[in-house]
Amino acid sequence: MKRIRVIDSHTAGEPTRVVVSGGPDLGAGPLAERLLCFRERFDPFRSAVVNEPRGSDTLVGALLCEPCEADCATGVIFFNNVGYLGMCGHGAIGVVSTLGYLGRIRPGRHRLETPAGAVAASLQESGDVVIENVASYRWAKGVALELEGYGRLTGDVAWGGNWFFLCEDHGLRLGEDNIDCLLDCTWKIRRELRNRGITGKGRREIDHIGLYAPPQRTDADARNFVLCPGGSYDRSPCGTGTSAKVACLVADGRFGPGQTWRQESIIGSLFEATARLDQGRIIPSIKGSAFVTAEATLLLDPRDPMRMGLKPVASP
Repeated sequence: MKRIRVIDSHTAGEPTRVVVSGGPDLGAGPLAERLLCFRERFDPFRSAVVNEPRGSDTLVGALLCEPCEADCATGVIFFNNVGYLGMCGHGAIGVVSTLGYLGRIRPGRHRLETPAGAVAASLQESGDVVIENVASYRWAKGVALELEGYGRLTGDVAWGGNWFFLCEDHGLRLGEDNIDCLLDCTWKIRRELRNRGITGKGRREIDHIGLYAPPQRTDADARNFVLCPGGSYDRSPCGTGTSAKVACLVADGRFGPGQTWRQESIIGSLFEATARLDQGRIIPSIKGSAFVTAEATLLLDPRDPMRMGLKPVASP
């Protein structure tokens, strides 16, 4: 009987499952190399942790690793129901809150090592967490698409730790009672990007789609709906997506140092974003809160034919 110790939390409504012990031995190389080892040799472990019957399509996993960089509190590899993430904003906030809950860190400034690069993280006395993300940027502006049933729309391709297509002129209502329509539209966008060979830098697939609209909250600047790679939608405002959005705003001269962008999610939760410039690079910071919801030991019974998780339902 294999045992895996996990701590569950949610950040602005989006769940994170941190693997504290019982994970695979990925060696001691750079995080990008260990992620490759994870993908090639231990992918069933990923599925066992986050997929049904123990998990769900919305759940993001975070495997704690020994960092290569001595000044990092931990290394972390993020994964979901279909694969791996270079960085995860809500997940990083969840990891920091979990480390604080475990007594491994105290309030103050820390660093997390991720496959996308090291990120700074501040655990505040209030319990809020500020993540200083990787350098973010817009790759392409005003990319036009024709979608069956939705017509012509345009969006920006941007990097915020993951690749995004960010669209404002979709004409859809971003409401919780309109989820099916929003999922249909964003899946069609993703398929059209793939069919036309539109990618991010290095021919990387654009696997996150973000729709933006005016906010419902009076203290927010915009509301979003984000399609995640595995087919679920982000309950949080999406940390890497908000970083990509901030990079586009800075590029357009609509946002800059000293300002705060308040991003509302599809369920009404909020992230606050700021940005600084470092030798021309845009460095976003995301502030949010995570709450620990469970401590558990996952059991992998060798007699159980479904112990390594069920395959996710195919995307539309």
